[in-house]
Amino acid sequence: MKKDKKPDYVVYNEKTQEYHGKLLPFASSVSAPKITPPDVTSWKNSHIISANNQIKAQYEELEKAYRVLMEKYEYNNLVYSAKFNFEPIVGKTYHLYKSKDESTFLSLIQPHECNFDHLGNFRLTADKIWEKL
Repeated sequence: MKKDKKPDYVVYNEKTQEYHGKLLPFASSVSAPKITPPDVTSWKNSHIISANNQIKAQYEELEKAYRVLMEKYEYNNLVYSAKFNFEPIVGKTYHLYKSKDESTFLSLIQPHECNFDHLGNFRLTADKIWEKL
């Protein structure tokens, strides 16, 4: 005896001898409506632009914070590499000068009281970092 083969458009499981068309999450009939996925191109494009703008803004903030941090590092390094013969007090203002031999030194003397090349005013913070005033 020859088994009757079902047509291709009929969803029939030979092992379980059941029709599975009603169990599928999509239409299986020839007369079923066409499945067309929604066009999400405009949604993607608008969200890509906004996401890229947000990432760019975050990058620029990080870059600005990096520049500020590097500036603090440079000033801190400049003051700590200068000559001084006293122990600086936290919170007090000191003045950085360049001497005639191009070396730098830290002093309590105000800029208007001396004739050295004044490089800036600095204060020692509680965490031992020099901040430029």
